[in-house]
Amino acid sequence: MTHTLEELLAGWITHQRWFAGKGRAITELAVEVTTPLALRGPAESLHSDVAGSSRTTDASARTHAEEQILLRHLIITVRQDSHTDRYQLLLGFRPRLPQRLQHVAIGETPDGFAYDAVHDADVTGVLLSSIAKDADLGGLRFRHMPGTQIDTSPRSLVLGGEQSNTSLVFGDAYICKLFRKIIPGVNPELEVVSALAERGSPNIARPYGWIEADVDGQNTTLAFTQEFLPTASDGWALALTSVRDLYGSLPGTTAADAGGDFAAESHRLGVATAHLHKELAAAFPTNTVEAPEVKRMVEGFRRRLEAAIGEVPPLAEHAGVAHETFDRLADIRRPIIVQRVHGDYHLGQVMRTPSEWVVLDFEGEPGQPLHERRALDSPLRDVAGMLRSFDYAARHLLSDHPDAEALEQRAAQWAQRNRAAFIAGYSAGGGRIHGDDAVLLRALELSKAAYEVEYESRNRPTWLPIPLSAFRNAVS
Repeated sequence: MTHTLEELLAGWITHQRWFAGKGRAITELAVEVTTPLALRGPAESLHSDVAGSSRTTDASARTHAEEQILLRHLIITVRQDSHTDRYQLLLGFRPRLPQRLQHVAIGETPDGFAYDAVHDADVTGVLLSSIAKDADLGGLRFRHMPGTQIDTSPRSLVLGGEQSNTSLVFGDAYICKLFRKIIPGVNPELEVVSALAERGSPNIARPYGWIEADVDGQNTTLAFTQEFLPTASDGWALALTSVRDLYGSLPGTTAADAGGDFAAESHRLGVATAHLHKELAAAFPTNTVEAPEVKRMVEGFRRRLEAAIGEVPPLAEHAGVAHETFDRLADIRRPIIVQRVHGDYHLGQVMRTPSEWVVLDFEGEPGQPLHERRALDSPLRDVAGMLRSFDYAARHLLSDHPDAEALEQRAAQWAQRNRAAFIAGYSAGGGRIHGDDAVLLRALELSKAAYEVEYESRNRPTWLPIPLSAFRNAVS
């Protein structure tokens, strides 16, 4: 029995990590736009000329079908009852699928075996080469940053572990992130990183180019290419190494005495975060939030807390301290300064290079509308996110640890030491946290912890003690 490409895609897409509609039946899948990108033979280089690549149904092309690889960019719509999302796909078509690509097979079509071509380094070079020369292929526009030179020779490798996007690493020079779920408009990551690069910020990876198209009449970012940092270390991994060193040290060893003390790096990260916020405030407009809007913000915090209690009733006995903090925030009469922020800030979003902390992933929460991700907010929201991340780094290893109870004191000590170092660094870098700012920061952190309670209850119950500890240890 043969299947249409749409039928094959409907069966395949639900198993992809980046597909946002898991758990809901697909009522319709349609190919909205198809753009030929390349036609390649065994002894040929990629042809990215649209006119040439679109002649895949000519008699001459069919004569050499055994030798050819077709590459097509697709924008598809997926309907699940009343909910509709768009996704972008990079599909390859081969007469025979080699063993190395069997794991990304989609199915057999009249054009050959279809597969997820982001995993095929034989064809993905067309993305980099098209960005380098500002190519227009059908409705796709490939653009490079002014003043940059791109080496198009490196082959690509898919970076693992991503949930909502797919990133291709080209050699040790570039990383190209494909935004799988398409939301009309300019992606905040392109917008923010470009602006910070113009200001010469040392805390970002250099941008090289992007891919865009018109979707619903809006210029829409499909992919973003930046400098790859092969010698940098992930902040989350560095923090966990420090925690493991402390857990494995002799009884009585403090976080300050353990061999992998992370506090100096936490301080440097705080300084870098403050500098980043100053650059964002200079690159984009700022504003103030007056008392009535602060009260509405507080009501939102209370609703989130009540929702978390509904999900995890034992939280109720610790909720009083949160309400006291929210009350204090509601009583603040001075305006709160708001600006562009990162929006999804934690240890997994920062990399330590030999010289500096570099911040990644400025796209914000992928599930939120673009206007919300671009919205001005207090920079202390980022600070609160990082403080919560220190708690997670300290405690998540305890979820299945045989000595969890005995190590809890060390976990609390590590978290407190690194939180304090980060705050000190943020203040030293020019970030403001005093007086009413401290009240706002605490409220933001407890609201974030309430969200985490809901999330962990639904997805990782063994991690639930981590956000609950934020309420048990809170001091209003």
